[in-house]
Amino acid sequence: MRYPAAITREGKYTYATFVDCPGAMTQADPGESIEVQAVDLLEGWLESELASGRTPPRPGRRLPKGGIWVEVPSLLAVRLALRMAREDAGLTQAQLAKRVGVTQPVIAALEHPDSNPTVQTLEKVARALGASLQVSIEPAGDGR
Repeated sequence: MRYPAAITREGKYTYATFVDCPGAMTQADPGESIEVQAVDLLEGWLESELASGRTPPRPGRRLPKGGIWVEVPSLLAVRLALRMAREDAGLTQAQLAKRVGVTQPVIAALEHPDSNPTVQTLEKVARALGASLQVSIEPAGDGR
């Protein structure tokens, strides 16, 4: 999962703005990496949304001219995907919990920024949502 960031330069500063994430904007001073600043901002913004009980907007599919794609860390992407899939299915946490055979606090914990669900748990939740779990390991985009 990745979000597009618009990159602008004003004087000696570089700014990254996430148009899909209201109010999410950061600045890099001269010599700082806007990419590093953008990753930190996006992760914090998305975690804050989840912790407050809100579902962050889905990432846009278009990259602004001169913009960059910012990858969401895998564990956070899993939490976001869980929340979005549950809401797409029109289920409350309690309804999903009943389908999975767990309690509502278990589902709430899975969607919380501090969760670390097992693959087995993710498979159970996916089945309860009428979905399948897809896992892949891809080469890093930067040649590492």
